[in-house]
Amino acid sequence: MTRDNLSPMRRGSHGGFTLIELLVVITIIIILMGLLFPAFRGAQDQAKKAQAKNDLVQIVTAINAFYTEYGQYPCASQAGAGSEAQDYFSNTTSDKQELWNNLRAFSGPYGYNTRGIAFIAPPMAKDLTVPKSGIGGNGIYYDPWGSPYVVRMDNNYNNLLANPYSQNAGFAPNMNGGVIAWSFGKDGKSLATPGPAPDKKAGTEDDDVISWQ
Repeated sequence: MTRDNLSPMRRGSHGGFTLIELLVVITIIIILMGLLFPAFRGAQDQAKKAQAKNDLVQIVTAINAFYTEYGQYPCASQAGAGSEAQDYFSNTTSDKQELWNNLRAFSGPYGYNTRGIAFIAPPMAKDLTVPKSGIGGNGIYYDPWGSPYVVRMDNNYNNLLANPYSQNAGFAPNMNGGVIAWSFGKDGKSLATPGPAPDKKAGTEDDDVISWQ
């Protein structure tokens, strides 16, 4: 049988994928996606950590600039000597709102920022109701994972701050400085509060991002 005698259907049968070949290609694509996705997520997480670290540096810089301008931090002073564990801690919603309103010179009168100077200008979050990477609708500054940034300031002015971690985060229980800030990281969880200080490299604290390291 000559080539010209082949039926059109038979001649065309080699011009495309068979069903089995198509399934093999789809399977290979799925396997490749499964291999690449963790690497992509890892790169995303690293980018968010870098952004959080940059935000924290800007926060500390802004508060130090506030101190240079006014000779005090944007919070009330401790009554009496106090202790490092009692230094200002942005723990409540109202504390956080007051802090960011003062640093941004937002919605005057500006409280401690009597001259209305904007020391920091974070972007507004894209979603104001579930904010990430910016200021939420409540006026609080959120990290890339959606948790508020946390700030501690030396409002008894002895140049000592309580380290919120017991190990692997610099000197503990106290360290020199006027302001520190941190993020609870990807899991949004941390025991780093004015209470018992955890190990920075253990449990929910391992992914925390801190300004002083």
